[in-house]
Amino acid sequence: MELTYEQLRHKTLAELRDMAKGIEHEAVQGHTQMNKEQLVGALAKALGIQHEHHSVIGIDKSSIKSRIRELKTQREAAIAAHDRAQLKVVRRTIHRLKRRIHKATV
Repeated sequence: MELTYEQLRHKTLAELRDMAKGIEHEAVQGHTQMNKEQLVGALAKALGIQHEHHSVIGIDKSSIKSRIRELKTQREAAIAAHDRAQLKVVRRTIHRLKRRIHKATV
């Protein structure tokens, strides 16, 4: 049975270590000392499983992220000034920008 990267991520650490016992590959050497994240990556490399990263299409992600960072400083200022109206506006704007990135991710 061919495993995918997602299936590896959903296994428990004990199951992953049992899988690593039977594999002779340099990536899984020291598997008993690895945490789950490290072990999933090592097993994927040893088994030749490709992990596809998501990409954002149709928007400029870096400009949106920089705008979110600016808004976070405004949010902190609104919290310090106890300005609930401004705080609400800033939080909603951050939320909308994050949703825009999420919707453009494929």
